[in-house]
Amino acid sequence: MRERVAALENRATAVQTTPPMAREHKPGDHNLELYGFIQLDAIQDFKRVNPNWDATLRPSRIPTVGGQFGSDGQSIFSVRQSRLGAKATGMLAGKPYEAKFEFDLFGVGKDEGQTTIRIRHAYVSWGPLLAGQTNSLFMDGDLFPNTIDYWGPAGMVFLRNPQLRWTFVNRNGWKAAVALEHPGNDIDTGNLRTIDPDLASSIQNDEKVPDATAQVRYEGKWGHVQLSGILRRVGYDSAGTDNNEPKGHKTGWGVNLGSSFNVSLATLRLGAVYGRGIASYMNDGGMDLAPNVAVIPVPPSLILVPSAEAVKLFGMTSYIDFNWSKQWTSSIGYSFDKVDNTNFQNASAFHKGQYASVNLLWHPAEGVFTGGEFLWGKRTDNDGNVGTDARFQYSVHWDFSSKNIWSLFD
Repeated sequence: MRERVAALENRATAVQTTPPMAREHKPGDHNLELYGFIQLDAIQDFKRVNPNWDATLRPSRIPTVGGQFGSDGQSIFSVRQSRLGAKATGMLAGKPYEAKFEFDLFGVGKDEGQTTIRIRHAYVSWGPLLAGQTNSLFMDGDLFPNTIDYWGPAGMVFLRNPQLRWTFVNRNGWKAAVALEHPGNDIDTGNLRTIDPDLASSIQNDEKVPDATAQVRYEGKWGHVQLSGILRRVGYDSAGTDNNEPKGHKTGWGVNLGSSFNVSLATLRLGAVYGRGIASYMNDGGMDLAPNVAVIPVPPSLILVPSAEAVKLFGMTSYIDFNWSKQWTSSIGYSFDKVDNTNFQNASAFHKGQYASVNLLWHPAEGVFTGGEFLWGKRTDNDGNVGTDARFQYSVHWDFSSKNIWSLFD
C-alpha cells in the first residue's frame, strides 16, 4: 500500500512535458537560402554613351553622331549590379524541386537609367517541368565570360524569358528540353513614313502565339557543347485602321551553337548564332522585322511596294577565362553581332556592334573580389557611320548567403 501511495504522489508532482511534434520533413529534404551580393562599379568613360545606359557598355547605345549626348569623358559610380535572391530546393513527392526569386537593381524599359528592382529569375521547377521566368532555352548561359561589365558580349543570345519548359532527357551528361516562351517582337518601320506617316506610326507588333524553343546539351569535366534552336511567328498589325490593315507575319527562326573547353588554367568559351527575326533574343542590337520595298517601274514614274521582312542576323562570341591562382583571374575576348539591313530601313539603323574587354581580378577571400577591366565598343550604322567608345571599370564585389535556413531547426 505504501508503494502505491508513493507512486501516486510522484505522478502528481512530476513535470508534465509535451511530446515533440513530428517533423514535417527529414533533414536535407528541403533547403532555403537567401543570397546575393553588393557590387560597386566605378567607371571612367573616355567618350560618352546614351546616359540611360552609362553604367554598362552596349554598342547599340554608342552614338555615331559627334556630341549627340554631350562632350566626351564621364565618371560613373553605380550599384545597379547588386543582387538579392531566395532559392528553395529539395524533394517533393519523390521528385527534386527548385524555386527561385532573384532581382538586381539595373532598371530597363520604362525604368532605364534608374537604380530600381529588375526581376531576373522567378520560377519553380519540379522534376522535368519548369514554369516561370529564367534563361531562355535558346540561350547558352555558360558562354558569358568572367567580365565585370554588366551587359557583356553583344554577339551572344541572352534573354531571361517567361516560359513553360519540359526537360525530357537528363542523364549521363545529356540534357534535352523544349519550351514555349513569351513572344516579344521588335519592329522597325524604317522609311515607311516617307510613303505614309500615319501608317508608319500605327504599325505595332502582333504576338498571337508563343515562341517555340529547344535545346540539346552534353556536359563533362572537359566542358560542354550545346545546340539550341527557335521557331517563332513575328507578326505585325496596325492600330486604329480598318480591320487593322496592313497586317501580317513572317517566320522567324534561329540556330545557336555554343561550347566551353577547360584547358589547364584556362576556359575557352565559343559561340555562334544565325537566324531571321531573332534580334530580341540577342544581348544587344538589331530588329526582328523591318520594311523591304520592291520598285516597280510604271512609266513615267515608279511604284514602291512595301513588305515586311524578318531580318537576318549573325552573332559570334569568343572569350578565354584564366584562373592564374586561387586569388587571381582574368578574362579576355571579343564579340560582335551583325544584321543584314533591309533596303527600306533608316540610314541610322543598327548594322553591327562590336565588343571587347580584358580584366584582372583579385579574390582575397571566398565570395570577395576586386579589380579593373578595360572595355572597347564600336557601332556601325546602316549607312556606314561609326561610333566608338572606350572605358575603364573598377569594381568591388562582396557575396553573402544565409546557407540553408532550415538547418537552424534541425
